[in-house]
Amino acid sequence: MANRKSSERKKEKYTKEDLKKIKKRLMQERGIILDELVRIKSESLRKSQKESSGDLSGYSFHMADMATDLYDREFLLGLAEGEREMLYSLDEAIKRAEDGTYGKCDVCGQLVSKKRLKAMPQAQCCLECQEKKEKSVSK
Repeated sequence: MANRKSSERKKEKYTKEDLKKIKKRLMQERGIILDELVRIKSESLRKSQKESSGDLSGYSFHMADMATDLYDREFLLGLAEGEREMLYSLDEAIKRAEDGTYGKCDVCGQLVSKKRLKAMPQAQCCLECQEKKEKSVSK
């Protein structure tokens, strides 16, 4: 069965046309992530605590209101961090598409299946190597 898998991977070689389409898709996803980052930034940083609560009076806030506001900001900044990591992964995948190494597993050097790359275009490892990585991290 191992021979069958490796022969199937060899058949999935990526043509220049494939790489062009992949790069276009990666760029589109990158644009979506950038738009989302801009939205998160404007949502979390554009207003002061008083403005976001709607209370523009000189009175101090209730502690629960302040805690909720801080939680919302931290939550949005956490989302932004995840989006930044995804952006970095997409940038790396774009570089690999440009230099012709896209679709090769970083660990074993075999081609990553087209199904995996269709589902996760920024994947750097084949499914088998990714599973091994995740098992070793969880131990």
